[in-house]
Amino acid sequence: MNKLREIPKIDKIIKNDIFKNLNIKLLTQITKQQIEKLREDILQNRVQKVDNLKLLKEIEEAYKEIFKPSLKPLINATGVILHTNMGRSLISKELLKRAQPLICNYSNLEYNLKDGCRGERYEHVSSHLKNLLGVEDILVVNNNASAVFLVLNTFAKDAEVIVSRGELVEIGGSFRIPEVMSQSGAILKEVGATNKTKLSDYKASINENSAMLMKVHQSNFSIEGFSESTPYKNIKELSRQENLIDYYDLGSGYIPILPYNLSKKEASLIDILKLNPSLISFSGDKLFGSVQAGIIAGKKELIEKLKHNQLLRMLRVDKITLSLLEETIKAYLKEEYELIPTLQMLFTTTDELEKRALHVEAQIGKEYCEVQQSKTVMGGGTLPNREFPSIALHIKGKAQQLEREFRAKLTIGRIENDRFLLDFRTIMQKDEELLIQIIKEVLL
Repeated sequence: MNKLREIPKIDKIIKNDIFKNLNIKLLTQITKQQIEKLREDILQNRVQKVDNLKLLKEIEEAYKEIFKPSLKPLINATGVILHTNMGRSLISKELLKRAQPLICNYSNLEYNLKDGCRGERYEHVSSHLKNLLGVEDILVVNNNASAVFLVLNTFAKDAEVIVSRGELVEIGGSFRIPEVMSQSGAILKEVGATNKTKLSDYKASINENSAMLMKVHQSNFSIEGFSESTPYKNIKELSRQENLIDYYDLGSGYIPILPYNLSKKEASLIDILKLNPSLISFSGDKLFGSVQAGIIAGKKELIEKLKHNQLLRMLRVDKITLSLLEETIKAYLKEEYELIPTLQMLFTTTDELEKRALHVEAQIGKEYCEVQQSKTVMGGGTLPNREFPSIALHIKGKAQQLEREFRAKLTIGRIENDRFLLDFRTIMQKDEELLIQIIKEVLL
């Protein structure tokens, strides 16, 4: 117990010169924690002698640790462009630079410069989006899940929404369409079978309590074989005949025709909007390639009703989101697709990827790595089961061990057929020299 008396007093420790100019309140809290740990170590005979210098260093390190960022930039070498666990869509430095004056200054976010009165925050992106998509009106909320919830709560509270059984999806984070409907106050009316839903199934289920026919994109799975789904245009026409709202939860929307025949089974936003839907919603990130947001497009009278729902206050987006989204939309209007990293990575040819991979291989040596053809997917709940070509660098050695060592250096690859791969589809060109350095540190 005499060892406990050797522990210095807290007020004496925090006055030490090595802690000069530090936050006293935080320092005191950390010091208390370290002393309590030391006391426990003494009682459990894990420490035989109090080392004051060591204690000071431990307190200093604990203080510094608090200020290390929890979020860290990674090299995504998985090949999955929209990797949900790594932040999905990237924002280019150029678009961030263009948005910076709005983010770092006061702005007319909700101020009407013409009339000198309160304005509407959504008008800044809505005009650009209306030009891009050719729709009557637009509303932006914080993500597509919010968009779905807001639409259902506004137009189908205590009323039935008719949805195919094959479209009652669950996406990441246990977000399930049936549960969202329940929370929104809408009543789910399932129609058809898991693998087959016909237009007649929708028609037979319409009654006096029906409010909406809803189509949900199967974002992270596909039904193959003996299956059938009703085209949106048929659902749209039936809704018109029955005086109901048609709503397409698209999940992820894209503008330009995608390479590698990826557009074959996935209609573009433009194609869907040609059908003049009542309402659609999609994510601002994912295939659209901007910030996380939920974009609702459609009839002006319906968008106006959404704007008057009191829930919108809880679901609205801030100036940072709106500024970056606006710059992305303007890049689309100018067809500056190279400023949208999601599209740039997807459209990069395998010849270009191979050229970059061979450069890295030459720097490391063929005895340690080799370039190989590969395949990847988009990820992020988009283009389910749709593979497209890529180029990867096989790092020779024990795959599991290599995966851990590269992960420790903030480089995330993938293991395929017991091989550790670095896929160049998602490795940014600016990171290639850093990647070479990391590979050398691990292997050489």
